[in-house]
Amino acid sequence: MSESIVKVENLSHRYSVQWAVRDISFEINRNGIYGLLGSNGAGKSTLMNIMCGVLKPTEGRVVIKGIDMRENPVAAKSHIGFLPQQPPLHTDLTVEEYLAYTASLRDIPDRDVPKAIDKVLERCALSHFRKRVIRNLSGGYQQRVGIAQAIIHEPDFVVFDEPTNGLDPNQILEIRHLIREIATERTVMLSTHILSEVQATCDYIRMIEQGKLVFAGTVEDFDSYIVPNTVQVSLLARPTLEELQAIPGLIRAEEAGGTLYKLQFADAQEALERVAEVSATKGWRLNELSLEKSSLDTIFAELSKKSK
Repeated sequence: MSESIVKVENLSHRYSVQWAVRDISFEINRNGIYGLLGSNGAGKSTLMNIMCGVLKPTEGRVVIKGIDMRENPVAAKSHIGFLPQQPPLHTDLTVEEYLAYTASLRDIPDRDVPKAIDKVLERCALSHFRKRVIRNLSGGYQQRVGIAQAIIHEPDFVVFDEPTNGLDPNQILEIRHLIREIATERTVMLSTHILSEVQATCDYIRMIEQGKLVFAGTVEDFDSYIVPNTVQVSLLARPTLEELQAIPGLIRAEEAGGTLYKLQFADAQEALERVAEVSATKGWRLNELSLEKSSLDTIFAELSKKSK
């Protein structure tokens, strides 16, 4: 069995009397993008800071590529790239000067620094800004510089804390594309409280709420966590709600405008057959029939209840 990239074991951290994260355990064994999902204040930043060696946990441990963060923090951190919520930029430096500085912090040998800078400038589409003072860059390009410093030493595990916060829609799309490119070569974890961000970017999800892990799986697993139980149907004959209530197994019926109705059943798959059969019998002229999948917001709310 191959060595895990990241292993988090029984991790807990307390600020004064308040537990920020409590008894979290999970393992990451393959490349891809892992979304760390949770509402504001759920403990995402605390967990990421511990995983990157910025904070020492009250309890538990983090192992990166087989190296225990407590026992050998320097060796463990050499495998990690980190972009915190506030990128650690020195805005009075040029992009090239700043990346040379971060390369030295990462113990890249002096002879290899120019090549490392060129590579990361190209990867982050910053080559034409190499001589630009960072404070004169847009928010999106400053974020790219932050990403560049996180990957300049070619780490195995890259962590982005809310990487698209404060960016405009075009910048968000560009940063998502860049993160997906980075994930083709290494393991990426990004935190967010925005459900659409996870759906658009991630392959896997770890969700924490009130400091506890409440979900671990693929985006598809997350999306189908709550089985669809609503059928949207178009009936050209426009039956009354009272007539619809006679359908076996129906919990609730509501009009959705025009010929559309929303019908809620305990078992939506079985409901498809029942609606088609009853419509044919009653002459309701069925025009459209589809399952309505639970929204990510609904799933998020349902999973959050598990932590209470």
